[in-house]
Amino acid sequence: MAGRASSKTSESSDKVSVICRALRRAIIEQALEPGAKLPEDALGERFGVSRTIARHALGQLAAEGLVELRRNRIAVVATPSWQEARDAFDIRIELERLVVRQLAGKLSKSQIAELNAHVDAEDRARGGTDAVSIRLATEFHILLAHMTNSPILVRYVSEVAYRCCLTLSLYSRPHSTECAINEHRAIIAALARGDEAKVMELMHHHLDSVATRALVAPAPQRGRDLLDILAPYADEVTSDRVVKLPKVARRG
Repeated sequence: MAGRASSKTSESSDKVSVICRALRRAIIEQALEPGAKLPEDALGERFGVSRTIARHALGQLAAEGLVELRRNRIAVVATPSWQEARDAFDIRIELERLVVRQLAGKLSKSQIAELNAHVDAEDRARGGTDAVSIRLATEFHILLAHMTNSPILVRYVSEVAYRCCLTLSLYSRPHSTECAINEHRAIIAALARGDEAKVMELMHHHLDSVATRALVAPAPQRGRDLLDILAPYADEVTSDRVVKLPKVARRG
């Protein structure tokens, strides 16, 4: 009986994770705009789950700052203020300076190759939509955090990075893919050399430059149907085509 209950809990947790991944990606890629409503019944229909599971997923995204839970169980994509956005970037800068300080001179050849492969993917995405470029750029930073093998750094860097993605969808000028790619390559080179001071300086400058682009008026909303918006994201997670970042190794 206990084993059956445990299996059911694990299955529910997996379903919550699937919905979170899909919604997170839809928000990051700006398919779901700030302020868009996320009804539990519509999510349940789209992902084939109960309203309870949909509610748990929305609660997790609310904890990450991507969703706002309002009265009467109404959930919407978060709309951070400009000051909240600036604060998120300031926190992110300090967190990611810590990440690269820990990694400087300590990455293996395979890790360096993995980082370079990710930046190559960013390069191949040039000329596509800003939203995909922003997602890939953000995942580069989360990949760095995973390489520290620090669960707490992975958690906080991921949450703040995703909030910053949401900020960019609201306030930023067009994403400069060329700048981002060149700066990411410079960060990798400094990490490989073990130049701790330089890589911390590069990370600070890189993220501060991204933040300074978040200064213009919000983009006009497009107003599309939620089920249509989520269709490709739901299909991706159910067919297991979502790129998963490596799991964090637990320290003994």
